[in-house]
Amino acid sequence: MRPEQQEHVLLTQSESRPESKPESKPKGPPQTPALFRWLTYLLLLPLIALSTVFFGCISLIVGLWDKSGRQQHFIAHLWARSLLLISLSPVKLINKEKLHEHETAVYASNHLSYMDTPVLFARLPFQFRILAKQGLWKVPFIGWYLHRSGQVPVDQSSARNAVASLNRGVATLKHGLPLVIFPEGGRAANGRTQPFVSGAAYMAIKAQVPLVPITLVGTYELLPIHTYHLHPRVLSVIVGDPILTTGLTTRDADSLTKRLFDTITATYLQHTT
Repeated sequence: MRPEQQEHVLLTQSESRPESKPESKPKGPPQTPALFRWLTYLLLLPLIALSTVFFGCISLIVGLWDKSGRQQHFIAHLWARSLLLISLSPVKLINKEKLHEHETAVYASNHLSYMDTPVLFARLPFQFRILAKQGLWKVPFIGWYLHRSGQVPVDQSSARNAVASLNRGVATLKHGLPLVIFPEGGRAANGRTQPFVSGAAYMAIKAQVPLVPITLVGTYELLPIHTYHLHPRVLSVIVGDPILTTGLTTRDADSLTKRLFDTITATYLQHTT
């Protein structure tokens, strides 16, 4: 595959979907009771900010000697659990046994809310790295943690830089660390699964590791995009069957992405209707 073809595969959205597969229905932002809005502004958001600063400072100190990132990941796990506790939103992990079928894999999740990342850090029971937009590296404490703990920034300023970012993810997989990625590239504005880009499939194929669908349910209702108040609820993380990539090439990235999209969309509908 020529470089320009490769860049096209990685950066175009896998938009063709089978007619027989249902799509998640668009939603409007859920109405949050006034009690929760005031509780968020006066108590929950200040506590979330304090928790982020506290654990961020600890992570920066630990990062001075923690070259493997293991201790920093554990601190991120504690930070994430504290945010869920503050948000009054317990999380159910469904099909947990499927997480242990492969040592290293690409875990691809739908993206509904700022709370998605804390949910995954709190409930996935192993150390992993994330791919995230490079702009997050500029956010105080969060960006410092991302840099010191070896997370993988995605530079979308050009197709060539994006490919280089994905190849850094492939190198991480080949070193034995799982990757977590949101193939939508951003949060869903209306609770509906958006078209996926092919980066997750590309990395799984290049590293010859499984692609594991992760479906998040409830985080959109907890904290939708463009809102700053919480609506506490029970959240779910549903682990799908690993999709093997043995023998596939990067020419199969689009079809693999389509299969991933269909799986996550169907799972989301099953648990929300």
